[in-house]
Amino acid sequence: MRNILLRKKTLAFAATAVLALGALTGCGGSSAGSSSASGTEESGSQSSGGSVEITNVSYDPTRELYVAYNDLFTEYWKDKTGQDITITQSHGGSGKQALEVANGLEADVVTLALEGDVDVVADAGLIEPGYVSEFDLDSSPYTSTIVFLVRKGNPKNIQDWDDLTKDGVGVITPSPKTSGGARWNYLAAWYYFETQGQSEDEVKASVKKLYSNVLVLDSGARGATTTFTENGQGDVLIAWENEAFLSLKEAPGEYEIVVPSVSILCQPTVAVVDEVVDNRGTREVATEYLKYLYSDDAQRVEAENYYRPSSADILEEYATEADGNVITELPSDGKWIITNVELTDINHFGGWKEALEKHFNDGALFDSIYEGE
Repeated sequence: MRNILLRKKTLAFAATAVLALGALTGCGGSSAGSSSASGTEESGSQSSGGSVEITNVSYDPTRELYVAYNDLFTEYWKDKTGQDITITQSHGGSGKQALEVANGLEADVVTLALEGDVDVVADAGLIEPGYVSEFDLDSSPYTSTIVFLVRKGNPKNIQDWDDLTKDGVGVITPSPKTSGGARWNYLAAWYYFETQGQSEDEVKASVKKLYSNVLVLDSGARGATTTFTENGQGDVLIAWENEAFLSLKEAPGEYEIVVPSVSILCQPTVAVVDEVVDNRGTREVATEYLKYLYSDDAQRVEAENYYRPSSADILEEYATEADGNVITELPSDGKWIITNVELTDINHFGGWKEALEKHFNDGALFDSIYEGE
């Protein structure tokens, strides 16, 4: 647990730095954040030499990924242009982060948990139409999926989504009202109950039972992980795949990953915040920052941080077909990506606009399920 506690202290310090940055720029405070910096005082120059600064507003579990990626990109950009670069990170529940940017938190790029959250920024007039097509694969350089994190020995014998509806099972998951990851969790559960041949009313009842077992609805995925791992609450954490593997890495022997029979392909989405980069003169570096996420070097950094690379060749380097659905330790050969799992995607739900309207907007299905209407 020592590494987890150290990470918590480091993030608390970094959050203060990001809040201070917001105060200086007049952007307001962000959610929890961390920073990786290299550079000097000048900002916004796109010529060779000198320095440049950008801010990446991201979602909860990408802290470690972007610390590593920022180091890689800093070296790449220096070699390419001669410029030093300062990259500030901001992290929190994806939905909350989107609202922060829409309401004035200055971001050169957003790297959020789902397209629907980036749409919030676009709808505020800050991102031009067509951003989904600006980068490859619908501007999704890496993917993830949803798994369960349980305590050593899996005391409640949790194997699949229906086990989360049983009496006496304490579930931890963030709130779909503020967390993009939580929306993926909800939709993965919904899809499972559909595959069991349930009608929509039956699916709604099953999901309602699952959420009646939720002990804490944190605002973001990292907060939910903290509730489960550090505060010791709950029997199962519905988690991003990368969060679950990170917990195995930081506390070996304390947790196990249970891979459900079906889940969902999560596609985090990236975008340049057009109004900000045009005002600051950072379009070139911001665009390159997101484009470089697709490079082989970056794809391996993503895989090493337990995100699924978009490159089929790089993904194959880390792929395995696991025996059974329980993972008790990190694989010694580094091959952690389980490929023999049925994954639906957001298209099954009609895309994000339809999913938001039906499930997550105020007064939609989640509200009726959770509030008991």
